[in-house]
Amino acid sequence: MNVFVSEKNDETITLLPVTKDVLSGWLDDEGKDHKNWVEANQYKAASGSILMIPSDDKSIKILVGIDEDEPHWSWGGIVSKLPAGRYQLPDDMEDDEIEAAMLGWALGLYNFDAYKSKKNEKLVELVIPSDFEGSEIINIAKGIYLTRDLINTPAQDMGPAQLAKEAQKLAKDYKAKFSAIVGDDLLSENYPMIHAVGRAAAEGREPRLIKLTWGKKSDPAIALVGKGVCFDTGGLDLKGSQYMLTMKKDMGGAANILGLASMIMSNELNVHLTVLIPAVENAVSGDSYRPMDILTSRDGTTVEIGNTDAEGRLVLADAITEAVEDKPELLIDMATLTGAARVALGTDMPAVFCNDDEMVNSILNKSDTDSDPLWRMPLHAPYRKMLDNDNADISNISAGGYGGAITAALFLEHFVGTETPWAHIDLMAYNLSTKNGRPKGGEAQGIRALYAYLAEKYK
Repeated sequence: MNVFVSEKNDETITLLPVTKDVLSGWLDDEGKDHKNWVEANQYKAASGSILMIPSDDKSIKILVGIDEDEPHWSWGGIVSKLPAGRYQLPDDMEDDEIEAAMLGWALGLYNFDAYKSKKNEKLVELVIPSDFEGSEIINIAKGIYLTRDLINTPAQDMGPAQLAKEAQKLAKDYKAKFSAIVGDDLLSENYPMIHAVGRAAAEGREPRLIKLTWGKKSDPAIALVGKGVCFDTGGLDLKGSQYMLTMKKDMGGAANILGLASMIMSNELNVHLTVLIPAVENAVSGDSYRPMDILTSRDGTTVEIGNTDAEGRLVLADAITEAVEDKPELLIDMATLTGAARVALGTDMPAVFCNDDEMVNSILNKSDTDSDPLWRMPLHAPYRKMLDNDNADISNISAGGYGGAITAALFLEHFVGTETPWAHIDLMAYNLSTKNGRPKGGEAQGIRALYAYLAEKYK
């Protein structure tokens, strides 16, 4: 990213981070003039706020309000408020503080303007100490940019074929192997549920299974699976129009998985990585799969369709079945799977289901330390009976309206089996409003925590 530089210029402005708790002490040290100035401007050091401080020598310093619990989002909130120019951090900042500033700076500069005739060309640069190694943070920010861009691109330009091209481009960038099984080849290669969900789409938007592999085969094998429903009408169980407005984000699981894969490869973790993305459009046509159809999955399980709008778990099931065939050391899937998870936890807090306590506790620890929220939900086995079915091995929806996020996770668990440590992330992948460093639109959720977990384990 070209917003980070190592040299000051004659007009470089110093940024002074302060929290609410230390502001008064800072003012006492600075003297009466600055104290009067701050009080006259009613500045309280709120997260992401700024206040320019004039000096006797006509230089300018800027106070930056920092939330100690989420410093990166505070930095992310100031970038849009600053005029174009070059800025520097105080000399006494610790490495973790510099990392937070860099990450927030990068994420605060994100702007999806691909479809705007007028681009935002304001250049706001941050001076980083020349001896500071910030490449990992930059690679993390690039992974988040990729995730946001993929989700924000409208479905007209981000169908299954375009999502495959983006995965292929990522594979080329890091010398990974790429393949895709497309259309009716899904039947001959035994991915019947991916085919069934996506077969109604128009020509050129055929369903496909995208596969990317990277790393040495001698390294520990890990598998990442992402739901790639590039647009979800609900199928024959058609969504209301208000619920379709954000359905370009229904490939948000795939976008987050590709962002996470980018972080893993760019920072060269010692893993043999497999990424699987079932990419489909859940469209409506004479070839749509129907309520009460019975599909046979890759592993032979028969599934009765209680609702065609519960399509994500179907395509994930075939991909997860392939993932566990290779016996990975761990498996992570991400999906915009259920509205029930959003009702339970809201839009900012993805739900994590996991069959391995050690794995999930490590992930949640990184979630806390990296301010990347996740919340564990239970794989409550007694609810499995809610998926029982008179006509097939399992139904794709529960018999009642309760516990929908849990029953969806239990459906996936059926295909994972009991031998593979597995985490399932049910996420929103979208900001409904703008917050510090997080513009309205597509969002990376949980992947900084997941990357930190994997980096600690495999770096």
